[in-house]
This record gives sequence, C-alpha cells and structure tokens, in this order.
Amino acid sequence: MEFASDNSSGVPPQVLDAIATANAGYAPSYGTDPIMDEARARIRDLFEAPKAAVYLVATGSAANALSLACLCPPWSAIYCHREAHIAVDECGAPEFYTGGAKLRLIDGPHGKLTPEALEQAIAATPQGDVHSVQRGALSLTNVTEAGTLYTPAELAALTAVARARGIPSHLDGARFANAIAALGCTPADMSWKAGIDVLSFGGTKNGLLGVEAVILFDPEKAWEFELRRKRGGHLFSKHRYLSAQMLAYLTDDLWRVLAGQANAAATRLAAGLQAHADARLIHPMQANMIFATLPRATHQRAMAAGAHYYLAPGSPPLEGDDNIDLPARLVCSWSTTDADVDQFLALLDG
Repeated sequence: MEFASDNSSGVPPQVLDAIATANAGYAPSYGTDPIMDEARARIRDLFEAPKAAVYLVATGSAANALSLACLCPPWSAIYCHREAHIAVDECGAPEFYTGGAKLRLIDGPHGKLTPEALEQAIAATPQGDVHSVQRGALSLTNVTEAGTLYTPAELAALTAVARARGIPSHLDGARFANAIAALGCTPADMSWKAGIDVLSFGGTKNGLLGVEAVILFDPEKAWEFELRRKRGGHLFSKHRYLSAQMLAYLTDDLWRVLAGQANAAATRLAAGLQAHADARLIHPMQANMIFATLPRATHQRAMAAGAHYYLAPGSPPLEGDDNIDLPARLVCSWSTTDADVDQFLALLDG
C-alpha cells in the first residue's frame, strides 16, 4: 500500500528493456546518439512543434531551474503559486540557476492561480525602478501541487496576462502526462497553443528511471540552454541511457497509458474515501493525487498495517487525541493496483 509518491514506483519493463538494448555496443556521447535523434523527432511530432528544441536532464528540479534561467535575468521576478514545487521543494534551485531571480509567491484556491491575482502581482512589481526586481517569467504547474488541473483555456488566460506585460511562461509538467490523460486534450493544446514558451515534460513521476525533457518552443533559446545545462553539471556523457528511457516512454503512447493507470487508481481511491463518513477531500481529485482528512486513529491503524503515505506539511503529529482529523496526501502511481486501493480502504473501518 504505497501512496507516498508516484516517484516511489518501479520502472515498467518496456523502459528497462530499452535501456538494456541501448547498452549494446557503442554510441556517441552528450546527446548526439541516434536514439536521442529519434526521441527528439517523436517529441516534436507529439507536440506538433517541428522547430522546438528538445533536451533531456535527469531531474525535475534541473528541468525547471534551467528552463527558468533561460527566461529571466538575475534581477527579475518569477511569478508562481505559493505552493509551487519551485517555491517549496527545490531548495532554492531556481534562484541559484537564474543567478538570483526572486520568486513572487501568489495565493490561489486549490493550488491554482487566477488571472486577477496574477495581474495584481505583476502590477505590484515596479518597472524602471533600480531598487526593484523587474518582471521576469510566469511559472505554472500542471498537475498542480494540490492535485488539481488547469484546462488549456485556463492556462491560456494566465499566459495572456503575462504576455501582455512582455513576460514569458514556463510550465512545470512533472505530471504533465497525468493532466493530459485526465483532460483528454493534446500536448500541443496544453503547451504552446496555450501560450507556454518552455515546458518541463516529466517522466520520472510517471514510471521512468530518471529523465525529464525540456521543450523550448522558441528555438532561439536552444544554445543558451545547452550552455546552462553543461555549466550546471546536467549534461550526461552516457546520454543514450536517458534517450532510451524517453524513446520507450513515447513508443506506443506508453506515457499516456501509465498516466491513465495512475489516474484510474486515484479515482477508485477517491470514490472509496468520499463514501466513508470519516473522510473528507480537501481539494478536488482531478488526476492522481488526493488530499484528504482522516481521524488520527485511522491514520495510525493504516500506517501500522503497512500503508505508506505522508501527512500534510504542518499537520499535527501522528500521536495524540484520536478524535482529531489530520490532513494527508495520497498519490497513486502507474503500478498502484486495485488490490492496493481496496486493502487501504478496508483499513478505514478497522
């Protein structure tokens, strides 16, 4: 009963087989391997973006930070949600890789920004004042850190606000596949057609061993990204092992299949929680993450029986008054089974 994170899952056999196949013989290094050529072509086709520049890195933090560094100078502001991954989970990596850009944190319901709140935040950043940071970039997340989704129309409304002020937009797509599987739209609809300039197309949280694609829809930023990736220590010598993962991910729509499996497991889990008198969902369940409150005694019973998941940050401790409700995050992965879900739900009744 593993619900801590979707990056706790194993790796699908198709991906391991692809790595083993890539391991045979010799291949050019640093991303010049033929597997990368094919993966790049597949991504361009998938996103309907024949001129996009495509690069691979091993972590989501690297993908986000290097992307943002290409969009804004050190003296600028990055507008994002207060709970965005770049704000709370990346140890200052965006600030470090940009050379000092300041995160402007914006509140919004259920992990989402509104155009009105974004407009206010941008307007509150003085321009032409040497004492103030300047307007830099917008960073959005889909699926959000609250497990909710932006539709393509909602993304477009936000990027339009940014574009009107000359601000480019980045999308943290660590769970981009889950968002696509849930909404049924195309990758192009949720990226460049919605005004996104740079996308972090995640793989690690959807079954890959460790690889993320950075897609720059403006190829003029390509050389800068290459230099930043190398300077930042994220250019892999034996790059073919990243390429092999990504190509397997794109073959036969594996990325979409895996995300659909994770979303289906979360839907089953959310339905069971909603049917239980002691459970309450904190945010709408729209992809593969669930935020819910349960009585402390229920958490204790579930964890003692082997369920692994996290209480929400700032939650009271697990020990204490049994009648107190504690918030928790439960995440389903591509490998979460119906049996895992049903076993957990059975624990709710003791």
